[in-house]
Formats: sequence, C-alpha cells, structure tokens
Amino acid sequence: MWIFLSDAFLSVVADKHDPSGPRLLVRARREGDIEHVFPDAEVDTTPAADYRFRAWLPRERVAAVLTQQVENLAYTNFKSSIRDHAYHEAAMGAWSVMHRYQGQQAA
Repeated sequence: MWIFLSDAFLSVVADKHDPSGPRLLVRARREGDIEHVFPDAEVDTTPAADYRFRAWLPRERVAAVLTQQVENLAYTNFKSSIRDHAYHEAAMGAWSVMHRYQGQQAA
C-alpha cells in the first residue's frame, strides 16, 4: 500500500513470512518520514534496498495511526497541502502518471 501524506510518503506491506500476521513492514524513501508518522518506530537504514528506511510495526498501530490521519484530514486539495518543494514535485510526478493512466481507460 502506498500512502501519500502531506508530509510523508510510506509503503506498507505484509510480512512475507506471515502475510496475515500481527506486524507490517513500513518503508520510506526519505529519511525521517517513518519517524514523523510513527515517532516511536525503530527505523533501520538499508542503503542498497529499494526502500532505504524500514520499520516493523504492529498492524494495529499502523491501522490506528492511519485512521487518525483520516479523522484529522482538513485540506480540500492534497497537492496544495504539501509544503516541501521536492516532495511536492515527486507527488506531482505520481499524480501525472496516474492522470495519464486515467485517460487511457475506456470511458
């Protein structure tokens, strides 16, 4: 699951050894994103990995934090809610690709 927040981008996946188990792997490409969303997370840095920053977190904790993000959502335009210029440009790249993809779908 890719999660674009106003101030963090995360990828959340199941434990490949126990896909429906009690923990999830939260990954990030930018240093600090995991800690920003999960301040108590123990983040490992793996320079050669696809996602350099990784943390194992309880599934219930991830669900609770994401629920809180939804409950606190107050912006009316996601792109305008991003303050970091470089992250904004990256998010716009993802938006542009998906916009093109939408145009390729049959109406």
